[in-house]
Amino acid sequence: MTRYFALAAAMILTTATAASAHHPLGGMTPTSFTEGFLSGLGHPVIGFDHLAFVIAVGLIAAFHRNRVLMPAAFVAGTVGGAVLTLAAVTLPVAELVITGSVIAGGAVAMRGRVTDLRMAGGLAAGAGLFHGWAYGATIVGAETTPILAYLAGFGLVQMTIAIGVAMLVHTVWKALDAEALQPRLAGAVVAGVGVTYMVEIVEGVIFPVM
Repeated sequence: MTRYFALAAAMILTTATAASAHHPLGGMTPTSFTEGFLSGLGHPVIGFDHLAFVIAVGLIAAFHRNRVLMPAAFVAGTVGGAVLTLAAVTLPVAELVITGSVIAGGAVAMRGRVTDLRMAGGLAAGAGLFHGWAYGATIVGAETTPILAYLAGFGLVQMTIAIGVAMLVHTVWKALDAEALQPRLAGAVVAGVGVTYMVEIVEGVIFPVM
């Protein structure tokens, strides 16, 4: 498993920087319902670290009896986090928490154990606050209609991805329990994404751009 983890991190290293540099609408604030909705759909997919965590949520949720609760808790957290950004509330060390959540989510899936649903839902909601806070920067200054459209878009796409991953685990991979190889390898890839981003953060601290 360690070998797969290291391989995943090495493969992702070549793409993580480019993916993190892009934002929906080229960073422009959405001005209409359509722009807000499309921006909301795109942000969790273009943001590679955010996408990795959504996948981790789906992997972990796959082996709970209720596969919707954990994704729903995470999405609710992201909505709350985006609202905090709009309210000019600053969350401390958000970048570290987001990256740490990706590593932790991948590690939990890679471990191959079923977590308590209430704890998993609570932690997912807490992580969602920080992910959503980062999302919210895209819509600062927008009018009410594009803001609501954005929240609807990114909530919808995250729920679709997380539940889709959970269904993939059961219907395509036919993984019957959390110890199955495929979801654990997928968890290793997710954790590798997190490690890659964490390395970038550490490098930025040690070697700041002048």
